[in-house]
Amino acid sequence: MPSIPDPLARISMLETMMLIRAHEERLASLATPTSPGTCTSVGQEAAAVGVVHALQSRDRILTNHRSAGHLLARGADPGRLMAEVMGRADGYCKGKSGSLHVSAKELGVVLTSTIVGGELSLAPGVALSQKMGHQEPGGITTVFFGDGAACEGIFHESINLAVTWQLPLLYVCENNQWQAYVRRDETMPVEHVADWVRGHRIGVRTVDGNDVEAVHAAASEAVAAIRATGQPQFLELTTYRQRGHFEPDDQAYVDAKELAAWKARDPIALMSQRLLDDGVLLPGELAHLRQRVSDTVEAALAFAQASAWPDLRELATDVYA
Repeated sequence: MPSIPDPLARISMLETMMLIRAHEERLASLATPTSPGTCTSVGQEAAAVGVVHALQSRDRILTNHRSAGHLLARGADPGRLMAEVMGRADGYCKGKSGSLHVSAKELGVVLTSTIVGGELSLAPGVALSQKMGHQEPGGITTVFFGDGAACEGIFHESINLAVTWQLPLLYVCENNQWQAYVRRDETMPVEHVADWVRGHRIGVRTVDGNDVEAVHAAASEAVAAIRATGQPQFLELTTYRQRGHFEPDDQAYVDAKELAAWKARDPIALMSQRLLDDGVLLPGELAHLRQRVSDTVEAALAFAQASAWPDLRELATDVYA
């Protein structure tokens, strides 16, 4: 896969992946049975960054319970995001969403759905609104989901509707080999979700989801095709969930050899080494990136911990019943 010609863009994607990893690992380190937990996307950072960096501000995003990567790649403030997880008033949803239901209108992130496949049911509606001219012209919708959601009936209903109505919708399946605590091959007779999709007459591509530049190239091509034709596209990104389903999680159900094999193909390590080999970064510069990311995350944590708790009078505001 040809690399991105702009060295600054390559460095930016690496730093964003590092930020996502550091942010989620810091939150995981705080998780206890009595504190707010989180579903991390550790190991899947290339999928989020590669796709989101191919989008424009006029585009809309719907995501799932592993949403921090998509939000941070979209430009979310780490402090406000961490405050939201901790239930603080300075969070994106005033502390009411936790990590599982974040929406951020200013970022074009319509919703985070913890219901498996929930975002798939709503994505065609957002794309239809764009097609009807109710949003900024030329925008597309991108919906992120996992292989578990692809086992839900709404998956096929959503794609069928998008193809039939010719909606500007990009489906991104992050096939991370796990469906909560169950291995993908225990619930699916095929290795690739893409095998199920081709019958819907939609453009389909399966990509190495641990290679951020390959993901970005494929996403850019898919986005360009949607803008040119107004018709949906489907990307399957093969990756791996390196941490457990929900923190804290001891991963006792995970095969240690399988996990080690995937960690050997860690997306951040792969991109770091590529940039070193290409002379885009020097070892000292890479160390500086790591330190800058670490400082950002610690500042975000300090901001979140200093943020006030929501006022009780806010309990019923911004809540639909």
